[in-house]
Amino acid sequence: MKAGGVLAGAVVVLLLAAAAFYAFAWRSEIDPVDPTAQARFDPALVKRGADLAAIGNCNVCHTAPGGEPFAGGLGIPTPFGTIYSTNITPDPETGIGRWSEAAFVRAMREGVNREGQHLYPAFPYDHYTNVSDEDDKAIYAYLMTRKAVAASPPPNELDFPFNWRVLLAGWKALYFREGPLQPDPGRPEEWNRGRYLVEGLSHCGACHTPRNRLGAEKKDELFAGAEVENWTVYPINGNSPAPVPWDVESLTFYLRHGWHELHGASRGSMSPVTANLGSVPEADARAIATYVADVMGRPSQERVARGEAALAAARKESEAPLAIRANAGSGGMGEAIFLSACQGCHDGRRPVPFGGLNLHLSSAVNAPNAQNIINVVLFGLPAAKGEPSAIMPAYHGVLKEDQLVALLDYMRERFSDKPAWTDTRERVAATMSGTREVPIYRMDGATQAPPETSMRTTPWP
Repeated sequence: MKAGGVLAGAVVVLLLAAAAFYAFAWRSEIDPVDPTAQARFDPALVKRGADLAAIGNCNVCHTAPGGEPFAGGLGIPTPFGTIYSTNITPDPETGIGRWSEAAFVRAMREGVNREGQHLYPAFPYDHYTNVSDEDDKAIYAYLMTRKAVAASPPPNELDFPFNWRVLLAGWKALYFREGPLQPDPGRPEEWNRGRYLVEGLSHCGACHTPRNRLGAEKKDELFAGAEVENWTVYPINGNSPAPVPWDVESLTFYLRHGWHELHGASRGSMSPVTANLGSVPEADARAIATYVADVMGRPSQERVARGEAALAAARKESEAPLAIRANAGSGGMGEAIFLSACQGCHDGRRPVPFGGLNLHLSSAVNAPNAQNIINVVLFGLPAAKGEPSAIMPAYHGVLKEDQLVALLDYMRERFSDKPAWTDTRERVAATMSGTREVPIYRMDGATQAPPETSMRTTPWP
């Protein structure tokens, strides 16, 4: 066969493959509806949808800094570029006002918008697919009764070829399994409810599970922890770094209040999660806690003993707050800074959330790296607006790089039995220089400092 014939044959094969892939990827458009013809929604259904939307944290991603709730425009950084969240208010031109209920359910179940375009999995439809049609309809009722806002997000800033939406069909073929989630008949109702929420609306794995190079969650490392927005998201499996093991009661309290006396206050992207869960029925928070506690598993005797030792050390210090354990090689500048700037709040005399957690109980001090405690020391814990909350001053601009490194090394050696961190200086330098962009949240879920345009705000109507 001549070379021209081989080339022509290859072109035909490629064209047929492209046509086959296009046919596989194609999704039909769902006809728009007249917003004025939308049926009135039962107030009870709207209320249920409000609770479900809070559990799903819809306000967190679909509200831009300084923008209207649910009007979109938040830039979500990914390894492939920035994706901007869409407007999910009932505005007919820029929002979902012309979306039928069927179009909304399809987006949740299949990750396809009304026009038939595949959605990027920054919208976690790989979790939302597990949600029941009934719950999707309740969320739809809630969103369609919000204030309509005319607002269009900026265009996505994605590298080639990731800006070709059609390729998402291939991603779905590899990693997406359509739901809904079926209950396990051998498990209690509360456990099944928790699994449904954790693996569905709450999409906990979106932050707590590491991802592969194509952005899909590594299912063989479920809840093993990850780094999100330059916060270390701790494992919520058997590898949790919490000195005192979590249980159902402590998890429930933490999820509803944003703090726990033996674990401290929520921060980073967990703050809006606990702020939202504080507004939903306690039974839902408890169900989530029941499932997560089961995933963590029963702590070993050695783990329990370590927790008891941490508690004993914390109690001893609170009874004698000025007594400082002598540590050869760990004193010096780090110890001096801790005594002058940290000890007064973190000596255990004033309980969390209005006092500092005794650091013998700190997950951040016992974590695999120092990133979270770097963030908290530099940017503090801003006070919530209009409600009591934890608060901590920010030391950015106060501590120099060498001082912060010395302080962290001292805290790690004094309050943890883990080995010294190995990359602390690199993380401190990157965070202090702004190379690591860090959103800082108040306990009410809204961001505060640093005041950069990329920082998130999450007002709730």
